[in-house]
Amino acid sequence: GYLLDYAVTKASVHDAKETVELMNNAHPTNHYLLGDEGYLGKNLAAKLKQMSYVLWTPYRKNMQGAKKNNNHQLMAIRRTIESDFALLSYYNAENNRARSLAGFQERLEVAVLAYNMAYCLERFN
Repeated sequence: GYLLDYAVTKASVHDAKETVELMNNAHPTNHYLLGDEGYLGKNLAAKLKQMSYVLWTPYRKNMQGAKKNNNHQLMAIRRTIESDFALLSYYNAENNRARSLAGFQERLEVAVLAYNMAYCLERFN
């Protein structure tokens, strides 16, 4: 539930391109990663497997084996994660009107800190 690391890229850069670098920096203790359909691809899965990570992505409905692969419990966890990302807009992570790069980074990190603190208080209170 905690945000461990982040990367800021142009809107034209796909999320999957930053995945390997984020995993190198974050070092999560759990070696299972959940991604959406945008993370489907043998190259990314192979790179992550070399790093000892297992990537689970739901199959698209028209893909062979979709019913067998699409675990409903994992899909429920993914929905929770997407909801948590939506909470970041509540902490103004998306509406960052900083005038400098340092100000942008500071405001973004304050939003991440506020989210992590709220998550901690909700979980352990």
